[in-house]
Amino acid sequence: MTGHDIDSTSTAPGAVGAPAPAAVPGQAVTPAVRRKVTLATAIGNFVEWFDSGAYAVMSATIAGLFFPQYDKTAALLATWAVFAGGFVARPIGAVFFGRYGDRIGRNRMLALSVLCMSGSTLLIGLMPSYATLGVAAPVLLFLLRAVQGFSTGGEYTGASAFIMEYAPEGRRARYASVVALTVGFAAVAGSLTGLLITWSLDEEALRGWGWRIPFLLAGPLGLIGLYLRGRIEDTPVFRAMERREAVREAPVRDAWRVCRRQVLTLFGYSITNAVGYYLMSSYLIAYMSEEIGYTKAQSMLTGCVAMLAYSAACPLMAAASDRFGRRPMLLLACGGFAVATLPAFWLIGTSLAGALLGTSVLAVLVAVIGTSNVPAMVEMFPGQLRASGSALGYTAAYVLFGGTAPFVATGLVTVLGTPLAPGFYLMALAVVSALVVLLSFRETAGLPLARTTVLEG
Repeated sequence: MTGHDIDSTSTAPGAVGAPAPAAVPGQAVTPAVRRKVTLATAIGNFVEWFDSGAYAVMSATIAGLFFPQYDKTAALLATWAVFAGGFVARPIGAVFFGRYGDRIGRNRMLALSVLCMSGSTLLIGLMPSYATLGVAAPVLLFLLRAVQGFSTGGEYTGASAFIMEYAPEGRRARYASVVALTVGFAAVAGSLTGLLITWSLDEEALRGWGWRIPFLLAGPLGLIGLYLRGRIEDTPVFRAMERREAVREAPVRDAWRVCRRQVLTLFGYSITNAVGYYLMSSYLIAYMSEEIGYTKAQSMLTGCVAMLAYSAACPLMAAASDRFGRRPMLLLACGGFAVATLPAFWLIGTSLAGALLGTSVLAVLVAVIGTSNVPAMVEMFPGQLRASGSALGYTAAYVLFGGTAPFVATGLVTVLGTPLAPGFYLMALAVVSALVVLLSFRETAGLPLARTTVLEG
């Protein structure tokens, strides 16, 4: 593996860093500072993904409130289409927040993203339904989902870069797993909130006001996340780039120009991460109740158990990534999806116990790929292009494949006439991602995060 500096600074073959101080990422970073950074990252990320998950948790109820009910399947498809519509704005958010993070700073980017997310989610909770506004209701829902997507476009990759640039050497994946872990905790919190509301209220109350509760919680949660993120100093890597005047004027353009292979490689293996996560966390709740016949409460309970399995697996898989490297773990995950997805979907249709086991298998596989995806996407880009490059590749995968996963899965079940159809889809993508990792991915564990060079294979 070789590297070249994007500013044309001469580096020897095999170099992975320009002549920047090797110790920059660890300067003045005490354990107390790292704990503070970890808390701010975790709570801010939790807020973002609790808000985003609120829509998925209440998807079946939203279908009945915001779309005409001439056709039950069509209404559910429309709901998932709006869900996917939230991903349409992600590329815009990725470009905006990626550029913002590489030019202005990681912490300011994250404070702005949590403000956008909590505000749009709160407004969803205040919206009148189709019965009051008619066609304007789903249109407004789409627009607010787009603002959510705009925010999410920079959140995950920005939070990943932020916490890893504070992490000690040899423990990057374990620190970065906080990002994946809080996604799991947020999904569990959202599912438990939905489960509690569903169990506590009758159908009339649920449709009348109960569905709004998870969205209305966005206001106070957003203020907490904003406060914590506003109190953290920017990362040592970014501050060092400012001192060396290495901050780029057009980081998004430069990232695509000089890091295109890394962007495309990240996209290629992230598609499995994206589809696996959204099938497991969003689609299966509606799938179990609408396609298989489980009650809403049973479906939400299964979703909670799956996300708990995911959350429990994240620290273990991250430790394995730090020990064995990103590439072996990515290949393990892709191979696992290719082999175990179909049996998992079959189990979901057998009984509630089978559903708990099947979804937990998928959840653990998502943890395997996610906890190596996060550190790898941060490590593969040079410091001055990190937020932009990682946001481009990762977000594109989630827009084209993650956001459309519930819609495609619902359509495949209808077209192919088998509830196993989504399993075939995920298996096929896993094979593609495995080939990308084998042919294009180069091990990134241990590379200095303060480098200004672009990796070449």
